[in-house]
Amino acid sequence: MVDYSEELQNSKVEIDRHVKNRRILLDIMQEMVFLFNKDGVIEYMNRSAVDCFNNLAGQRCSGDLARIYEHGPVLRVDADELSECESTTVVNGVPVEYSIVPFLGYTGVELTMVVMRDISQRKQYELELHEFNNNIEEILKHKISELRESEEVRARLSRQVNSLMGQLESRRQADEMVGSSRKMREMREMVYQVAKSDATILITGESGTGKELVADLIKDSSNRKNKPFLKINCNAINDSILESDLFGYEKGAFTGANARKKGKFEIVDGGSIFLDEIGDISTRMQSALLRVLQNGEIVRVGGTEPVKVDVRIIAATNVDLVQAVQEKSFRLDLYYRLNIINIDIPPLRDRKEDIIELVSHFVKHYRKAFKKEIDFVPQSIINHLLMHDWPGNVRELENLIQRAVLMATENMITEKDLLFDQGLSFMEGEKKQVVNVESKIGLLPLKGMLADFEQEIIEQALKKYHGNVAKAASKLKVGKTALYDKMKRYNISAKVIKKGK
Repeated sequence: MVDYSEELQNSKVEIDRHVKNRRILLDIMQEMVFLFNKDGVIEYMNRSAVDCFNNLAGQRCSGDLARIYEHGPVLRVDADELSECESTTVVNGVPVEYSIVPFLGYTGVELTMVVMRDISQRKQYELELHEFNNNIEEILKHKISELRESEEVRARLSRQVNSLMGQLESRRQADEMVGSSRKMREMREMVYQVAKSDATILITGESGTGKELVADLIKDSSNRKNKPFLKINCNAINDSILESDLFGYEKGAFTGANARKKGKFEIVDGGSIFLDEIGDISTRMQSALLRVLQNGEIVRVGGTEPVKVDVRIIAATNVDLVQAVQEKSFRLDLYYRLNIINIDIPPLRDRKEDIIELVSHFVKHYRKAFKKEIDFVPQSIINHLLMHDWPGNVRELENLIQRAVLMATENMITEKDLLFDQGLSFMEGEKKQVVNVESKIGLLPLKGMLADFEQEIIEQALKKYHGNVAKAASKLKVGKTALYDKMKRYNISAKVIKKGK
């Protein structure tokens, strides 16, 4: 007979060994291990579980453990593959990660194993990492904001640099306008202020003050500086020719008009046009020009259809347009259209502090042109120039220096090289002394005697030219505006003289 008792005893020993080994393995695990039977009673807890929850073996689970057990999956140990559930929760205030798996006891009892791992440190790491990421995000946002601000500052500085470069370029163009007196600085600033607009500009001032240079500066400082720029002297062209030249003509408009021709306004479309001596144009031309200023269109000679043009007009005159309007020789509406912005150039006698700079400029220019070695202008010459009244303004000074450089035989200009224009050639010999100077000495100061002498000269000039102010101004070599100012000062009426009263 087979002795099963020994075999049974050996099997029991083997089972005990496996159970002991299992317990040892479970006890050395850092994870907390629980075994629940199907009624929720805790069958086993390893050492880590006991250390955390105390020994609850033999008790029905409750609290956080019951929540884990009750919400676990339906476990089947007879399935081909064991189901498993993993999740995280908080047990007794400790964040844990747990796994639930079916377990078959050594006696064949179906159990549920719950393995929990303390993830406090991991959660702390995750929190720190999250905070670090948030900090990194905030730092990046701050840096991006700083970079954007820096980019905005850079762009703003770039715009300022470009603006300053543009202003420096404008100042460079002003080099041809010599003079640093207060009046000249104010005039330049006004030019820079209005040049960028497309407003019509009227330049006024006596003959020889440099109106064309101001027109050049306006154009070179404007947004149209790279566009066409034409200059027309309205006083140098016959009235009928001026109209066809400015506005063009249609075929057959007049004898010789064999084809349509564009005028200056169409040719310079998009650019600027400088109309010098605008105060001398006829009434017919004034009407045609008014159409351009009002509607931005011209009508060709012999045509009926208006033609649109985009031209910035810069006009100049030495005529007193206010006086001309009063005398009905200039249209009031055209005057208002032209005089949107008025730039008045001061006469040289009102800015004599610029004479030294002008002399230096002209000497340098003409010594190079004439290949002379002029390198010195004595103070006595400067004093002589400062005492002169300069009725011809800068043009007169330029002509004087040009002649002086040409006539100079040494490396300096001397008194004999200065050839001022001689007197008033229009006066007859017997009329040269129109004022009895001797009778006034002691009765009037020098200034008063000079004023009487000036008044007598103006009256005699107007009588000689039958009240024609423009002609008298030309012969006296003084600007028409300046002559009108003096006539007003001395209460001289051209109309009265014209009528012979």
